Amino acid sequence: MTGPIALEIERKLTEAFAPSRLDVINDSASHHGHAGHDGSGESHFSVEIESMAFEGVSRLQRQRMVNTALGDLPGGRVHALAIKARAPGE
Repeated sequence: MTGPIALEIERKLTEAFAPSRLDVINDSASHHGHAGHDGSGESHFSVEIESMAFEGVSRLQRQRMVNTALGDLPGGRVHALAIKARAPGE
């Protein structure tokens, strides 16, 4: 079952980038007992996103674009976020 934070990540990234592929993976269970694990079950995520918006953009800038689109989630309600952002065909 997908929780509310994962759904919010998916919605925000879909609105910002109209991705051809988007996977939001909840990694929280594997961080149980670690720093930042808040017991909510939604504190650590991996995102794999493919969008034309990333064509010709550096890896660092892609990360910044995703973080900007997510607003206050990273560093707030989401303790850790791993991002793999690609342009189609990469």
